[in-house]
Amino acid sequence: MSNASHLTFLLPLLLGFLFNSLSAFTAFFCKRLGEARGRGLTFVLRNILGIPLWAFGYALAARIRMPPFLGPSAAKSVAAWALIACGSTIILFALAALRGKAAAPSPGDALVEHGPYARVRHPIHSATALEFAGLALLMPTPPVLLASIAGLGWLVVQSRLEEIDLCRRIPAYRDYMQRVPRFVPRVSFRPRPSVGRR
Repeated sequence: MSNASHLTFLLPLLLGFLFNSLSAFTAFFCKRLGEARGRGLTFVLRNILGIPLWAFGYALAARIRMPPFLGPSAAKSVAAWALIACGSTIILFALAALRGKAAAPSPGDALVEHGPYARVRHPIHSATALEFAGLALLMPTPPVLLASIAGLGWLVVQSRLEEIDLCRRIPAYRDYMQRVPRFVPRVSFRPRPSVGRR
């Protein structure tokens, strides 16, 4: 197999990232096309084109047979599956908190700051980064590592684009950005004040 054919996975991967990033312009689409069409376009870009395409590109990268950077080990496999399971669990909790707003955002959305969103502004992106890291550890071949690195870079860009859109759709989001970190929750070792005690 030629080097060029080893890189064919990049086409659907990068196209998927592009479509997914375009879906972050909900406010612009709704202003130009009307709310129903704008939300519909966002839905198609994210859920019909974006996510399926980049997931397909990632699957193609995983199917390419190349020597891995790391040899097999039980500890590596356990760590990889733990990262993937942790990421998947966070995504489920985040989607439950959003109640469908992730699939079809609208200009009338209210700010969500409960559940995982009380700790970080982009728990789905943080969790996806954990999954990318777990997959790279599980299948440490050059194509999977390249796909994972590209995915991590895309998550940074995607989060910034979404925040620009969220500030336009939800005015309270600017204050939320000041209070809550983007990807990694703050760790505090101070005990929480006891309620009801004097």
